[in-house]
Amino acid sequence: MYKRIMVTLDATSADKTILQHIRPLARLCKSQIVLLHVADGWAARTYGPEAVSREITEDRAYLAKVRAELQTDGIPTEAQLAYGDPVQEITRWVNREHCDLIAMSTHGHRLLADLFLGTTAHKVQHLVNVPVLLLRAKERNR
Repeated sequence: MYKRIMVTLDATSADKTILQHIRPLARLCKSQIVLLHVADGWAARTYGPEAVSREITEDRAYLAKVRAELQTDGIPTEAQLAYGDPVQEITRWVNREHCDLIAMSTHGHRLLADLFLGTTAHKVQHLVNVPVLLLRAKERNR
């Protein structure tokens, strides 16, 4: 059903929510996962793939760690780092990687904040022609 699932990561605790949900789905469908993180700091937006910064170094290490964890679970996984605007990059990479499902976590902002600021997930779901699985990130224990 889903041969290639793109999982967008933002290197926050929200990633745990989407990864916990997508692991069993990937196993059930015998899917390959494509992890995508979009570096959107100043260096990434200005220099793209040639950017050198602490953010880029940490992003690469994070992607490698998550990829290794999924592969250890027997799930074929690729990891990609994109640079720039998250909405534009996610939509571009979905087509480039021929993914047939996008899995994203949302941070569950309040209605007014979402109306004024919009959300990456909301914008992406209106720009792609594949299903988008959205999961609200679990709140941290208080």
